[in-house]
Amino acid sequence: VQLQASGGGLVQAGGSLRLSCASSGRAIKWYAMGWFRQAPGKEREFVASISWTGGPTIYADSVKGRFTISKDNAENTVYLQMNSLKPDDTAVYYCAQRSTRWSTTSHREVEYDYWGQGTQVTVSS
Repeated sequence: VQLQASGGGLVQAGGSLRLSCASSGRAIKWYAMGWFRQAPGKEREFVASISWTGGPTIYADSVKGRFTISKDNAENTVYLQMNSLKPDDTAVYYCAQRSTRWSTTSHREVEYDYWGQGTQVTVSS
């Protein structure tokens, strides 16, 4: 399984970006997906997760109401729509896939077995 994250870049505060994560080697329709991020000098933290059905989602409190996770099973891709970006959102963003079929949402890194390479998001003030 390979996850390829893209869509990062430099944006001004208040702007928007949409991250994509394309999966190859295994269909994502059976698996929960997640986004995590790591800011310079900080540990990686949970951002958002979506269940295998594409229905239930969970978010970190810091992004709730501004970010939206979704998945397109036909495209085998998961997305993270990020609106009202803040300088504190600056980080490398990683997508991840749970290994268990019919898995639900999770904020725990240990429950994700496959990780993308990360895409840099920089928000200027």
